[in-house]
Amino acid sequence: MCNPLYVLPFVASLACPTGDFGRAPPAFNSDNRNAWVGVEAITSVGGQPSQFQLTDAEQELRTLAYYFIKPPHSRPAWKTAFGDYKLTPAPWRQAVVFDHTAYGRRLIDEWRRSQVSAYAILIEDVRNDGVMLDQFIPVAVRVNDLDIKRQKALAIVPELSRREYDDAQARMRENVLVVQWVQQSLQQRVAAYRWALERLVIHVPDPMAADADRLIGHMSARASEAWIAAPAVVGRALRVGG
Repeated sequence: MCNPLYVLPFVASLACPTGDFGRAPPAFNSDNRNAWVGVEAITSVGGQPSQFQLTDAEQELRTLAYYFIKPPHSRPAWKTAFGDYKLTPAPWRQAVVFDHTAYGRRLIDEWRRSQVSAYAILIEDVRNDGVMLDQFIPVAVRVNDLDIKRQKALAIVPELSRREYDDAQARMRENVLVVQWVQQSLQQRVAAYRWALERLVIHVPDPMAADADRLIGHMSARASEAWIAAPAVVGRALRVGG
């Protein structure tokens, strides 16, 4: 099965604007391209982002998180990858509205020779999300474990400046918010997939609906799990129907 992230380095090399001597601008370097995810998460709740450099695990957390926080699509990945990298507002901003019907409407509205292809796309999208989640959760756990150690170190490290303390606290808060953002986005995807499946069953019923329903149910259960030990920064993880 194709991992949706395998295409990103190649896509980035083609779609990103170039800077001096053909180099990509700093904002698009692989080390910091997704740093905005943590910054957006913490500023959306009125906080200040940390000035600390991202660790390798924190960079990976934000890269994997972007897969989930961008809206799900019902087109082949190669059709949405080129030039489709967008900065997405965090769910805690009041103006953010998630349309759980958009995915299903695109899936249904496209003409197909057979309804089997529509069910196949839905099933593949849900399975791809599962593959990515298998990669994201261990990284989230690893980052959380390191932040627990960081929190303990703050109490014993001598000559700690106020700025260092504040930056450490901000980074730990950013990391938790990134995980919360993914949890909320995954629950929104469940709602979108569920709506799409329900409409497919009405429009073009097929035995494949049973497989899709089972996969969506499994994803819904995983989205409701507590992935890390850290408490939520903003209330509880949002649960979107489905």
